Amino acid sequence: MGYLRNLLNAATGQKPQASTTYDLSNMSTEQIREFLRIGGGGMETASGAHVSESSAMRVAAAWRSVNIISGVMGSLPIDLIRREAEDRRVPAVNHPLRRVLTVKPNQWQTPNEFRRMMQAHLLLRGNAYALKVMAADRVLALIPLHPDRVGVEQLDDYSIEYKVSLKGGQYLRLQQKDVFHLRGMSLDGIKGLSVLSHMRESLGIALQAERTSARLMQNGQFVGGVLSHPGKLSAEAHSRLKASIDEKHAGADNAGKNLLLEEGMAFAPVSMTATDMQFLQQRDFQRYDIAMFFGVPPHMLGATEKTTSWGSGIEQQGIGFVTYTLNDWIKIWEEACKRDLIPEREWDTHDVRMFTQGLMRGDARARWEAHVKGLQWGVISPDEVRALEDMNPRPDGLGGVYYDPPNTAGGEPEGDGDEPKETSSAPGV
Repeated sequence: MGYLRNLLNAATGQKPQASTTYDLSNMSTEQIREFLRIGGGGMETASGAHVSESSAMRVAAAWRSVNIISGVMGSLPIDLIRREAEDRRVPAVNHPLRRVLTVKPNQWQTPNEFRRMMQAHLLLRGNAYALKVMAADRVLALIPLHPDRVGVEQLDDYSIEYKVSLKGGQYLRLQQKDVFHLRGMSLDGIKGLSVLSHMRESLGIALQAERTSARLMQNGQFVGGVLSHPGKLSAEAHSRLKASIDEKHAGADNAGKNLLLEEGMAFAPVSMTATDMQFLQQRDFQRYDIAMFFGVPPHMLGATEKTTSWGSGIEQQGIGFVTYTLNDWIKIWEEACKRDLIPEREWDTHDVRMFTQGLMRGDARARWEAHVKGLQWGVISPDEVRALEDMNPRPDGLGGVYYDPPNTAGGEPEGDGDEPKETSSAPGV
């Protein structure tokens, strides 16, 4: 192993690091690619940057996009629902899968941690896998598998086989019934497309821009002007000026310091050049480009230059985020859970549901306005509202009453009847 490492260091011109050790037998494909730095799997970009999972997450816009979507998918309320009749649905209490989904997916992760990690794999790799721990046809636990260690193949009978690379170098072949598979957009229906590989050029430009900025901060001079001399600068003055600039005015820590000039030299400040402006615009464009790949509104990444930063514009973008981005991921989770985790004999009576009402937890005004509308129209009862707010039923026992809609109670409806008449106070909760 030491010989291989020294050979790679010699080929790349890097100095050997005696304190670092590597175990290729326990590395995933992604880790080996990062170690070799050869951009395997088409991950070397035209900009010269090598894009990997770890380097991609060093781009602020990519990190924030993955963190936002994964965080929302991890925190949304989820439950296993049993249909007792076409119009009656109740939580499937005491079902073993409900405990896996809502309490303990495995020995070391919470449901939030498990779903966040699986969603991050799904966003970056297009696939997320977990090994099912079974007792008969019941799922008792879900063991996550890194997508770089899993190969997918469709057999002649159209079943799917998974080949998992273990840490010791061995391979484990799993049947479709043994794996929980979340699949993103796919062109073959077998394996999801890797977002990371398709957006590698955008990420490569962003990584190179970050590197350029870092080099500028390290080596650039921030005098912001031009020096002029009325005649010819003497060799001694030139040497002193050069030493002063290199030692006292280079780098970010010395930005803004004044120069000490001699022999009648003059300093003329200059504004930002067109090249500087183009560089900044390029970095700003990359945020919008990366946000487009993930379907995240730019304002969530701090990009508000091309849109209003408050009011109904932001509100509509937030609604669009739920409608066009989150709903897609929610459907993928719900349908994959039903296909892979619920026994086929229970498909007609059980469903996994994720509830977007949880997204309103931070907006108390909108949440309570929705409650009041539901109470006024007799859709929900006070006790049901209290349950949604994690409160106990009314102590007087009257919380199960469904109120008559205001435009039908005690007379003819006023107006066109499309909206309930506003009342001075909401029904008692």
